[in-house]
Amino acid sequence: MTAIVADARVAGRRVSVARGYRFELVKLVSQWRIRLLVLACWIAPALFVAAVSQQSSLPVDTLFGRWMHATGWAGSLVTLGFAGTWALPLVTSVVAGDVFASEDRLGTWRHLLVAIRSPRRIFAAKALSSLTVILLLVAGLACSSAVGGVVAVGNQPLVGIDGHLLTPGDAAGKILLAWVCVLAPTLALAAIGLLGSVALGRSPMGLLLPALVALAMQLAQMLPLPVAVRLALPGYAFIAWNGLFTSPAQIGPLLIGIVVSLLWAVTATALAYLLFIRRDFTNPTDEGSGRRAVTVGALPLAGLLAVTVGVVAAATPATGSGIAQEKVERSVATAFAHLYRLQTEQLNRPDVTEAQLKATASCNKGGGKLAAEGPGNDWRCVVSWHLPDVEAAGTAIYQLDVTPDGRFVADGDGPKEVNGYFLVRTPIGDAPNPLWQFDGNVELLHTTKG
Repeated sequence: MTAIVADARVAGRRVSVARGYRFELVKLVSQWRIRLLVLACWIAPALFVAAVSQQSSLPVDTLFGRWMHATGWAGSLVTLGFAGTWALPLVTSVVAGDVFASEDRLGTWRHLLVAIRSPRRIFAAKALSSLTVILLLVAGLACSSAVGGVVAVGNQPLVGIDGHLLTPGDAAGKILLAWVCVLAPTLALAAIGLLGSVALGRSPMGLLLPALVALAMQLAQMLPLPVAVRLALPGYAFIAWNGLFTSPAQIGPLLIGIVVSLLWAVTATALAYLLFIRRDFTNPTDEGSGRRAVTVGALPLAGLLAVTVGVVAAATPATGSGIAQEKVERSVATAFAHLYRLQTEQLNRPDVTEAQLKATASCNKGGGKLAAEGPGNDWRCVVSWHLPDVEAAGTAIYQLDVTPDGRFVADGDGPKEVNGYFLVRTPIGDAPNPLWQFDGNVELLHTTKG
């Protein structure tokens, strides 16, 4: 009789979160699409970076793409840019966007509740298991791209976004930090996926929600939005990591993007939890509705966006687009000075410091007919510099295409001896001319003199 009572107590005991987590994790990794994602994230980036690095043409329209021949570390940053745009939204959709909806499709909620006996523990187990898989996939993207690049090209220094040179050790550390930083917006998309999976049930919209939200944020970043609105979007941290590769680092926008992303992650997860524990599991038709998704999901997140826009606007000094003439001139002059030294080293000329060059830039927009502010492909800059013991100043012309997020591409327009050719003839053979075309970044919240 005592043994029977003991067995009944064991049978009625709730399953711990740890056991539920292991069970949900096994369920996730047993799915063929998750296994394919794991293989793709751990193998495809290395193959992609190695293959592209050996091609004659490089993805120069991608940040750090023009340096993939020069160093293996550039490939990881190219992969990071692609991941923030496409791979990570897809990962969060497939993993977090389906973790609850799959039970609705299979009709297994009753069995799961009988086994675990606690909706709260079910939610915790599913959320933690999906987070684990997402972290595994992100780690695969980071490690695979870095290893593939270093093996294929080598462990050379990396040219930063403002032209300054990073040692291989510094490059590796900042690349790791950049991948860690994009975890914040990835968690925000994952939390939105959990919310959609709970609120919309078996509807395919729950699965697509993170990808659609990411696409909407990408489109918003392409618009000439005010700085406060741009930084208040959780997807901005997918872009702001490039501030780590300037000197000094432009960490203000990045920190704001991370904080905003984490706020979205916490809020969306809390909303998903409230919806889940209030669900009537005894009713097989109660699997989520569009009205509930709007009132409990979309409206609170819209309110959070409005609040963060107000807080960022009040706390930051920048107004408008954040792209002003003096910022563009400072960024172009700084990048030119760094890259001029790199070209000097290539040509085996006497070394010169940035202080000796005293590089300055004079920029206008629309040929001087438009206000010199805001994004556009009609910026024109004339860079001037001085060499020691040379009385006449050197000048070079660049045409700039400045995007709304502050990134620009400077295309050399003469003289040909400085930036007129893609290649320069060095003592050891032809090499890419760093001054022919280069990337740069205008800090939207610039507070220090460069």
